[in-house]
Amino acid sequence: MIANPFIVGIGGTTNPGSSTERALTVALDAAREAGAQVRQFGGPSLASLPHYAPGAVERSDVARELVAAVRAADGVIIASPGYHGSISGLVKNAIDYLEETARDQRVYLDGMPVGLIVTAYGWQATGSTLSTLRSIVHALRGWPTPLGAAIKTTPSLFVDGTCTDQAAINQLRLVGNQVVEFARLRLRTPSVTATGSGEAEERDANPCQ
Repeated sequence: MIANPFIVGIGGTTNPGSSTERALTVALDAAREAGAQVRQFGGPSLASLPHYAPGAVERSDVARELVAAVRAADGVIIASPGYHGSISGLVKNAIDYLEETARDQRVYLDGMPVGLIVTAYGWQATGSTLSTLRSIVHALRGWPTPLGAAIKTTPSLFVDGTCTDQAAINQLRLVGNQVVEFARLRLRTPSVTATGSGEAEERDANPCQ
């Protein structure tokens, strides 16, 4: 019997309970309802992360917990606000900590399903930010899910923590469900997204090939 997948959510802003963080919560709730175990690193956790410093000996408790959670994860969901047409520095800094997994047996997000969520006040920012997130996930060897949720933020989008837009709810829940479904498929058949480590290392060493 396949164990329930473990899904890690990363995202938010410096404002606790931001639209970005609440959107991530909707997706993670759907993943939980689908049988997954979930852990969320929201805005306050991300805001407490020091700027990532490669090679630093000491890491904060949150940094160690974030890296450990991603190492144990079967799937990840990343949510970012669209700031000036791209992802926020807060979210990018959290992603930078995944460099700690560069020498792991599973490098970065290799073979993992990654759901993506963007919230912004305009559609243009959602599109460019979602494209940036996909590029980052590809660079980290992850598999972006078919649907990336682009949510246009309004003052009434969340009332008392509840999303009022059914179309947005549907998008966010589908992201959560797709991550769980893909994670289960990979747990059942690891070769679905297997990459030959030697081949990958050779490509990394010889990027022009």
